[in-house]
Amino acid sequence: MIPNMQKALAISALLLAAGTVLAQEEIEIADTATVRIETTLGDIVVELNAARAPWTVQNFLQYVVDDFYDGTIFHRVSASFLVQGGGFLPDLTRKPAAREVANESGNGLSNRRGTIAMARSADPHGATSEFYFNIVDNVSLDPRPSRWGYAVFGEVVEGLEVVDQIGSVATSSGGEFERDVPVEPIIIERIELLRE
Repeated sequence: MIPNMQKALAISALLLAAGTVLAQEEIEIADTATVRIETTLGDIVVELNAARAPWTVQNFLQYVVDDFYDGTIFHRVSASFLVQGGGFLPDLTRKPAAREVANESGNGLSNRRGTIAMARSADPHGATSEFYFNIVDNVSLDPRPSRWGYAVFGEVVEGLEVVDQIGSVATSSGGEFERDVPVEPIIIERIELLRE
């Protein structure tokens, strides 16, 4: 097993015992799950990799079934980097997140173009609801032996052009952010778990 993944699993067990991480039993899924992210610029269909990132996928899907993402925005847009959303409302107030999830960045998935990953604070295990799409290959966000990375947990299977369109909008400052905020809000209208 990858050393970082061993650490993440051990920390996951500790955090679960402390009640800060979502229990895996809450949503039953197979090795993969698919969601449709409906935005004001179009739909993005994402296949989530529960086999490689079980805690992260469970956490994300719990926010989905709780309708947490409905009405949130993509608040950080950088055309040569990534687009990030899932934590702020259109007026740039932060939506209170319910829980954190342990870092699964040592799972073998890389921050390549078209993947979805968890945003987090400087705390390696500080991810809550916010996620991002890699517009380009961002392997610098992957883990290294000396530090944690950012956990990839799926990839876009339809609508990568929508991600690119989001990445190309005009940005400015706003709220607590000095830059990279879309001038016109890009709203996540709904995220739906697709059941086959």
